Amino acid sequence: MILKKINMRSSGTCRCSTLLCWLVFSSLAVTFVSCKTDDSDVSALNVMYTSMNSPSGLDGWKSSGGDPCGESWKGVLCSGSKVTEINLPGLGLTGSIGYKLSDLKSVTRLDLSQNSFNGSVPYQLPPNLQAIDLSENQFDGNVPYSISAMTDIKEIDLHNNKLNGQLSDMFGNLSKLTTMDLSSNSLSGELPQSFKNLSSLSTLRLQDNQFKGSINVLANLPVDELNVENNKFTGWIPNELKKIKKIKTGGNSWSYGPAPPPPPGVRSSKAEEAKNSGLSGAAIVGIVFGVLIVLGLIIALLSRRRSSPSSHFLEDDRLNQRMPFTPLSSGQLSDLDAESHTDLREGKSPKSSSSFQVKSVCTSSSIRLMHPPSDHPKSFNNNENTSLMNARSSTSIHVAPYPLADLQIATGNFATGRLLGEGSIGRVYRAKYANGKVLAVKKIDSLLTQGQQGTEFTEIVSYLSKLNHPNICEVIGYCSEPGQNMLVYEYFRNGSLHEFLHLSDDFSKPLTWNTRVRIALGTARAIEYLHEVCSPSCVHMGITSSNILLDAELNPRLSDCGLAVFYERRIQNLASGYDAPECAEACADPLKGDVYSFGVVMLELMTGRMPFDSRKSKYEQSLVRWAAPQLHDLDALGRMADPALHGLYPPKSLSGFADVIALCVRSEPEFRPPISQVVQALVRLGQMNQRGMDFSTSRRADDEDYDY
Repeated sequence: MILKKINMRSSGTCRCSTLLCWLVFSSLAVTFVSCKTDDSDVSALNVMYTSMNSPSGLDGWKSSGGDPCGESWKGVLCSGSKVTEINLPGLGLTGSIGYKLSDLKSVTRLDLSQNSFNGSVPYQLPPNLQAIDLSENQFDGNVPYSISAMTDIKEIDLHNNKLNGQLSDMFGNLSKLTTMDLSSNSLSGELPQSFKNLSSLSTLRLQDNQFKGSINVLANLPVDELNVENNKFTGWIPNELKKIKKIKTGGNSWSYGPAPPPPPGVRSSKAEEAKNSGLSGAAIVGIVFGVLIVLGLIIALLSRRRSSPSSHFLEDDRLNQRMPFTPLSSGQLSDLDAESHTDLREGKSPKSSSSFQVKSVCTSSSIRLMHPPSDHPKSFNNNENTSLMNARSSTSIHVAPYPLADLQIATGNFATGRLLGEGSIGRVYRAKYANGKVLAVKKIDSLLTQGQQGTEFTEIVSYLSKLNHPNICEVIGYCSEPGQNMLVYEYFRNGSLHEFLHLSDDFSKPLTWNTRVRIALGTARAIEYLHEVCSPSCVHMGITSSNILLDAELNPRLSDCGLAVFYERRIQNLASGYDAPECAEACADPLKGDVYSFGVVMLELMTGRMPFDSRKSKYEQSLVRWAAPQLHDLDALGRMADPALHGLYPPKSLSGFADVIALCVRSEPEFRPPISQVVQALVRLGQMNQRGMDFSTSRRADDEDYDY
């Protein structure tokens, strides 16, 4: 009996002990689960919730207090009491994202993509982010400089917003960044030099912005996906980038062919490799010291030959940068248009009354020549032109030779600050002399002259020196020294037609309609001079809006005439939009190829569009493909006209201009007119404008500034 009572007591004790243990364990478990979120994190999320207009769809979120980690707020991930991730994509959120995000010091990922946030991206972002995605919102302003301090950042995605302005030089410490997408914004300016420090970058998307300048800073990055389409980039695509399998570069103003050597003083990627080679520090110092000594001796020798110092170059570059130019309204076309046209057909130079025959000029084998238009044009090759080679004229040169040393001084040793532009066959520099004279110096890409006879360039210069036409850039000098072949031209401060149409700033007035017709007519006359006054005919092969320069009165000057031999040798890796369809490989009739290219330039003048623009839909990317079917549709022409004209044109004049274009860009070369017929049509069109035809029916006829 006693034993039974003892057992009963023991059993009850065990039951009590078990219950007590269970209560203690449950209490500890609740305490562990409901860890309170750090106060600074709670406060930051409260401000963020209020800034987002307190959306009802965010479960758990509050404008004051709460426990994001313990209460599992929607999209919030935690580690212990610290918030580590905020993921709220595609929820239709509005407003802004608050001003206290910098307090979220443990947050490594912030994804607010595909919402409707507006305003600027706040400067106060979580400082230790590894990934930020604010894409597909309506953020404006610039990329916040606070990103420069996020040394652990690996992914930045800001695409498809309204960001604008220039990128700050903020990327120097972001060596862990692997992916950056800034596409589909309105960012502008040149790429910052700190891009070269993105040593881990594998994906870079910059398409559909307004970036300009070169992309050389990207040459040595380890990217395997690059998209820079539809910007305003110029220059050459570095060879290192052409090896990338996933690369898109369309919709820019690239130079074609192999890039020339970098200007003196600019280190190429190969030089960068040499820096990392086995040279010791002492050896590098010795080399640099030796180079400085040699440069010092050269400068000392040159200074004896010059009474004025060259130290003014930097200040000159600051004072002589191209200022925004306001185009004048075009004056009336001269009544001498028809007479000048007749003079051209008779072989007379419009500059004087004397007849100028170029038959003896155009017989150099180095010039791209064709038989006169009365014959069937044939493709130029050595076999077909043996007689031309045997009939080579003497290479008398009527322009002055310029010593290389003089050009180096005048261009600041071909400084990058003097670079005016890069074409498909070379670079052009501004040369400033002590007497105030300014010239343009074109350096022919040395790769295009390798393996050629030394007399080839002098033969070309001899030919160019005899060209004489008011709409052709006049060669006034040359330099031919070992490894250096240069042409010296008059300097045109207004730049090229391409710049006026596609790169003008908001303060420049657009070219008036009458000015555009005048530019087209002058350019056509220059081509007619080459095709039908020169005998045999001389083709251009590089007619683009970039090769049409504008003088002080906005008259066109066609450049690169007589350099077709170099255009033939260039390596064309990118579609320019100017080449006739039959010229994809070898153009059987380059005269008609020139007519096609000129038609594309006329399309640029009429529409203000670039020859190729991948930002458009696939159907509209090629200007010719989009425009050609609509050139005879009067209703469509009004929609196609450059919006910068603001309707200030006579509809019949626009229609006549479109008719000429339609003839020039026909896909079959045999149906394109000779350039002389194009000139005649444009002369008639100019005379129609001069008489004020359709002035009363122009869309803004009551505008007092609409001057024909």
